[in-house]
Amino acid sequence: MAGILVWFWNERFWLPHNVTWADLKNTDELTFPQAEDLYLACPLAFCIFMIRLVFERFIARPCALGMKIQANGPQKAQPNAILEKVFTAITKHPDEKRLEGLSKQLDWNVQTIQRWFRQRRNQEKPSTLARFCESMWRFTFYLYIFTYGVRFLKKAPWLWNTRECWYNYPYQALTVDLHYYYTLQLSFYLSLLFSQFTDIRRKVVLSCTKTPRIEEGLPPPPAKAPDFLLMFMHHLATIALITFSYVNNMVRVGTLVMCLHDASDVLLEAAKMANYAKCQKLCNLLFVMFALVFMSSRLGIFPVWVLNSTLFESWEIVGPFPSWWLFNLLLLLLQALHTFWSYLIVRIACRAISRGKAGKWNPLHVSKDDRSDIESSSDEDEAAPPPSHKHHSNSSNGTNGAHGTNGYLSGTPCHEDH
Repeated sequence: MAGILVWFWNERFWLPHNVTWADLKNTDELTFPQAEDLYLACPLAFCIFMIRLVFERFIARPCALGMKIQANGPQKAQPNAILEKVFTAITKHPDEKRLEGLSKQLDWNVQTIQRWFRQRRNQEKPSTLARFCESMWRFTFYLYIFTYGVRFLKKAPWLWNTRECWYNYPYQALTVDLHYYYTLQLSFYLSLLFSQFTDIRRKVVLSCTKTPRIEEGLPPPPAKAPDFLLMFMHHLATIALITFSYVNNMVRVGTLVMCLHDASDVLLEAAKMANYAKCQKLCNLLFVMFALVFMSSRLGIFPVWVLNSTLFESWEIVGPFPSWWLFNLLLLLLQALHTFWSYLIVRIACRAISRGKAGKWNPLHVSKDDRSDIESSSDEDEAAPPPSHKHHSNSSNGTNGAHGTNGYLSGTPCHEDH
């Protein structure tokens, strides 16, 4: 184990030439970032997760109920033992052959069985109230951490001159504000990484016939691009960037990266809350603001201001070393994700506007007739006139098609998806 640690913390990988870990030990006059400082982030991530549960239960939920956001989930599928067994034990997405077999077995038409499976899948999706509480928690944290970052960065010399990030590197003292900012950011993203497996999952649907949208619910079928995986990669890259930049004492440029990202995240979560509360005009305005801030900051300011400093100014002042390459590779990966998400935003806006929906173009819009592009309603499908059941004069179980087999399904109309 000792040999592995020595290899992992090799000075020639982590530090510039002629710099050792001994040179960066804390003294009575100066404090430098230490790798062991980050151990605090793990228990703090657990504390943040517990604070989130309390916040959602006692603050976000009452706010949602005060805005008349309903706690009820999507419409439940009517009980049917045969279909339930297929759903739980075999498949949640039956193919055409299985649908035809079930149709003959139950004496229902295929559309009714498809509708039952859609409703059954929707039962496992969270309610609008749950989504609102999650967004309100993220909005609150992003607003707090962004405000804190702006407050201390406006007094930092490297905000106005990014070359200050590299002068006297790596012998730059760590301030209390920088340590607190880094520890809190790392703890939050660790909590997001772990809670992503229990939070509401989103997936990108790129359809040739419908406006692209990101739906919430179960993991997407293989034909659909998994936004869940992209977010997981984003969290991993963010955690790695925070960790590497702290250990390398690149905290000055690290603060610029984090604060720049928090600016658009605040607006996105605010737009989601407005959407869930059915404040459509406010949602439209907030999403337009989010799109403008996102693309200007992540396609403009980030590459021109931050990447220019990490790639070129640091090369000129400090020179490259192994972990420098890794740090910049992670930043370029982050930029690639920015480009992909910006492409989705533009594509959604162009498709909606081209179809004459300029009044309600934003990807957060949810209504009965125009599904959300980025945040969907609880139901997987939309309402449509229900198809009629098959009618047979004689059936094997002595029941007619309107009532199904063995009384499992009545003739009550169900909602159809489009």
